[in-house]
Amino acid sequence: MVRYGLIGYGKVAQVHAKALQQAKDSKLVAVCGRNRDKANVFADTWSISSFTDIQQMISEAKVDAVIITTPHPQHARGAVQALRAGAHVLVEKPMALTVEQCDLMIETAKEEKKLLSVISQRRWYPACRRIKEAIETGKIGLPMLGQVTMLGWRDEAYYKSDPWRGSWENEGGGVLINQAPHQLDLLCWFLGPVEQVYGQWENINHPYIEVEDSAVAVVRFSSGAMASILVSNSQKPGIFAKVHVHGSSAFSVGVQTDGGAMFVPGMSAILEPPINDLWTVAGEEGNLQTWKERDTALFESIDPVEYFFRQQLEHFTQAILGNTLLISSGEEGRETIKLIEGIYRSQKEGKPVCY
Repeated sequence: MVRYGLIGYGKVAQVHAKALQQAKDSKLVAVCGRNRDKANVFADTWSISSFTDIQQMISEAKVDAVIITTPHPQHARGAVQALRAGAHVLVEKPMALTVEQCDLMIETAKEEKKLLSVISQRRWYPACRRIKEAIETGKIGLPMLGQVTMLGWRDEAYYKSDPWRGSWENEGGGVLINQAPHQLDLLCWFLGPVEQVYGQWENINHPYIEVEDSAVAVVRFSSGAMASILVSNSQKPGIFAKVHVHGSSAFSVGVQTDGGAMFVPGMSAILEPPINDLWTVAGEEGNLQTWKERDTALFESIDPVEYFFRQQLEHFTQAILGNTLLISSGEEGRETIKLIEGIYRSQKEGKPVCY
């Protein structure tokens, strides 16, 4: 049994708590946060202990692993403190705000001989796993072109729902750092390490926030692959989010990870099942309808939010227990931050950013 503690008690922490109730070989035992009253309320809800000090929580509650659910600028500090206190760390996306912070987290995990992972539950979508399998088995040749298109919406009520949203200081950015990391993670999972980024961002129709609501970019990967990125929170009520990959064999595969209004933890549900929306692999073109029916049936039979979070939590638990190799490592999370940081830097510097 792996004993978990949560660092943070906000909306997404509630999702993790619910998933841990059902997760195999896992038990939620404690929560830690700066506000004692809020930590106590969360602890009472889930019948666990509350703390305001990370090291004290890990020591006194005998915590083996922590899940970090705090606002983004606090991720790196909390992860380093937890690792040094002796716990494995699973951190909510984004891993951190900068590559430098990611490097500190990764190095600390190595020094302490602990696992470090980043939440990327969409990797467990059947539609996404089919793409990964197609790439690994050479069905599309070499993956050479990628596309991320995320057209979502966030209204003023969303940004007012938490005091940290919408500012550079407290959120660290906008659509790139908050809503897009899941699709950008998939892009890097499919195409590999990032080598060069050129990007631009803008605030189109959210005058009440400081940060960007839209961004575009062109990316070159170390494998030689290229990708285009278009992400936005400016399309009411939200259209879709898609990741497509085109191979050297001329075959293409893709996934619609989100359809309609985008999911907000604690505020809304996932409206449409994630499905493969593009598949031209020779001899498999006719599988799209079968897969859509199968994935829709799964989606309708589960709580899709809790279910896919639980898939990753159970995987992390089994990695800690030595029963499987870790997926979505700190090194992989770092690639997504390279991409995001590169877009921000590229606009500021007026040129491509090379790694």
